[in-house]
Amino acid sequence: MSETADGVEIRPYESDDTDGFWKLKRGFELGIGDGTGGEDKLSKYEAKLTDDYRARYLSWVERCTTEDPGCVVVADVSTEDEGSELVGYAFVLPEAMTFIWDAAVLNEIFLAPDYRGTGVADDLMEAALDHARSQDLPLDRMVLDVDEANDRARAFYDRYGFDHWGELVARDL
Repeated sequence: MSETADGVEIRPYESDDTDGFWKLKRGFELGIGDGTGGEDKLSKYEAKLTDDYRARYLSWVERCTTEDPGCVVVADVSTEDEGSELVGYAFVLPEAMTFIWDAAVLNEIFLAPDYRGTGVADDLMEAALDHARSQDLPLDRMVLDVDEANDRARAFYDRYGFDHWGELVARDL
């Protein structure tokens, strides 16, 4: 797809990305749980990251990317000793799921801490927006869920013109 100034390639997710992708997904989940909720939020997020969850999540990612190629993009950096390493990803729900919100849904975007502030997150967001623009949407907009306590993410989304649009509420089952 594209290469950033830092030698990071933004490309579609591939089936053999599972191990690196899972490492990033864990970082995403544990980042949500740490510092953006009550004291028990991190432990709840850690507890869900079981082998079964991993298998189910990666199977879902595979189904999504088979149905809608390009809905998941990764940031892949070449390394001298390891060949390459995934350092980030963006996941736009497949077009078939747009009726959930009548819009494109940015399900997740995550960048490894060492690559934050380098422009790679911008490249991932641009790839996600480009993919969303290619979808046949009831409303030409993208929605996402962001924790109100996640100031860094909120500032990033503000830069891209995301506005408050409703409020997501939740309860335990």
